[in-house]
Amino acid sequence: MPSYAEAHGPSDPAGLATTRPMGERAPARAGGAGHQRRKTPGDKDDAPVAGVLSSPMRSRAIRIIGIDPGLRRTGWGIVEADGVRLTYVASGLVTSDAEDDLAHRLRQLYQGLVGIIASFKPQEAAIEETFVNKDARATLKLGQARGMALLAPALAGIGVAEYPPNVVKKTVTGAGHGGKHQIAAMVGFLLPKATFDSADEADALAIAICHASHRQGVLALARGTRLETVR
Repeated sequence: MPSYAEAHGPSDPAGLATTRPMGERAPARAGGAGHQRRKTPGDKDDAPVAGVLSSPMRSRAIRIIGIDPGLRRTGWGIVEADGVRLTYVASGLVTSDAEDDLAHRLRQLYQGLVGIIASFKPQEAAIEETFVNKDARATLKLGQARGMALLAPALAGIGVAEYPPNVVKKTVTGAGHGGKHQIAAMVGFLLPKATFDSADEADALAIAICHASHRQGVLALARGTRLETVR
């Protein structure tokens, strides 16, 4: 399977990408203690992405939020895909106060994500699946933070897709075991106007890009599952 970059090429090889003012202002600070939000740039970042959706025709843009869950820092990144171009919208971090107890830290993550979703109104969400490491305690905490990341869009009525880390890496970089620096570099290549200062934001944008590439198959599978349930 070719990487996203191999399939779609550089974001604007002929200088044809159009830019336009953002459709909305960046929202005010939202969420619990420690929440951080990154402002959107002056224009959107339009990257040619022929084939990112199944139809070759430009369709209504779908706004996707990618979430990279973590108890200390949860990265989020929002893009729009219309079948022809992938557009960077915004990205940032939701953080929790390490001095608080676990319940309040989870609340901070949840409230921060709820604020982001309310402000940017994504239509679909994608989250990275949890992998089990040697530290069972750390894995458990990550799973609890991931629960908040799943709950926030679900309660907003947004469909949530889940992707294993190796699928995200392979979609963006072409290799299922690419490092964080490689992922950040490829996200910057695909979305040259994206502004992110952390690996968590880059990972979240990579998750959103992955969903933009695979969403038609995910939706078809979901429709098939619902039909089987009805029968």
